[in-house]
Amino acid sequence: MKNINILLTGLFCIALSTSCSMFGLDLQKDYKYEKKTLDPHLNKSAKQYMLDRGKAPQIASDTLFKWMQLGLEYAGIDLSEYEQSGRTFIFLGTNAIRVRNATTGAITGGLWFDFPIYEKNPDGSQAYLPDGITPRTHPATSWKEYPVQEVRNYFLYLILKGDYGFNNATTSTTTLETLLPPGSVPGSIQSSVSRLGAIGFDPEGKIDMVLVNNQDSPLRINSVTNCTSSGQIATNGQVHVVSPTSTTGASVFPRRVTIVQ
Repeated sequence: MKNINILLTGLFCIALSTSCSMFGLDLQKDYKYEKKTLDPHLNKSAKQYMLDRGKAPQIASDTLFKWMQLGLEYAGIDLSEYEQSGRTFIFLGTNAIRVRNATTGAITGGLWFDFPIYEKNPDGSQAYLPDGITPRTHPATSWKEYPVQEVRNYFLYLILKGDYGFNNATTSTTTLETLLPPGSVPGSIQSSVSRLGAIGFDPEGKIDMVLVNNQDSPLRINSVTNCTSSGQIATNGQVHVVSPTSTTGASVFPRRVTIVQ
């Protein structure tokens, strides 16, 4: 009986050693851990980076900035603005603009959902829900539902003057000027086409940026929206991308919440 136990024990050890080798778990083998840091340099201008992932992408399935490019074209903004140096650029991925239900086609998140279009009565007055208080709205389905100037102001607001990124970001808010001219005045529900126009843009044309103190350390815009990818270095400035993967999307609020409204 003792000999049988010894034999079984030996077979078990052989089987264990063999199975470990079969599954790539070789015994007594050390692996050297090599720490690698991704190179943040894009080696191209911010404009080219957008175009490479826009309407005619380098990789057919990578159209992350398609809707941003379409918005810029609708707004009449010359893309050469994204070749100028001394700037920081906030890029919008698809879900920052429109989250579309694949089954129904309905817009369920992003800028087009968060800043919907006001529905008007035949006489041009604002339509309201039965409570008589809540404006009747619908999510936009195209940039063309917004006035050109609203879209133009929105994208000008996302081009920051100066350099801002992980190299100089702190957990204290940094306020920067943008290409949006100061003097923006909020509209009213009655006179505005969309909630974007009713809320209006930052009256000083400035934006707040801050480094969030958590394990992910994202950059946050106007105390509301986290960048999902930051510190990408184009040849003419840094690029921070808002491209949420959630089905609710995320919008960049076009004014500082610290401003008294």
